[in-house]
Amino acid sequence: MDMRHSIVAILLGGLIAGTIDIGAACLISMLGPVFILHVVASGLIGHDAAFNGGLQTAALGMLLQWGMSLIIAAIFVIASSILPVLRRNWVTFGLLYGVGIYVVMNWVVLPLSALHAWPHPSLKSVALNGLAMLLFGLIVSYFAQRPRGSSAVPAAAAA
Repeated sequence: MDMRHSIVAILLGGLIAGTIDIGAACLISMLGPVFILHVVASGLIGHDAAFNGGLQTAALGMLLQWGMSLIIAAIFVIASSILPVLRRNWVTFGLLYGVGIYVVMNWVVLPLSALHAWPHPSLKSVALNGLAMLLFGLIVSYFAQRPRGSSAVPAAAAA
């Protein structure tokens, strides 16, 4: 995988997955995007500062969301350049990566954030948030799996 493809895969996978993830959070919680972005920002600056900061802290939340999403995408893209099997079986490994994202975000990132939030999972929250992370992993792995502009059919689609 060349450097240009890697950068494009990280940018497209990270930004698209991160943006869709905010939309998924809105649908799951039935709350608006500004509220969700305040929640994201509160992981860095705390609850009160985030929710009293208006659109500025919502913008901070979006930047934090995209930053985390780009890091998550970069990890997969770099791993897939070392282990090409991740690209060849992008659906399987994208789903597995989504499971890993779910676990790390809930049991590492949130507890270490300014919220110090530990998950209290219900079957419904695990199912809905888990599905969102599976989608996240699939989006990232899709962009990692082949160079943009390639007319080659992805391996999963050819099967």
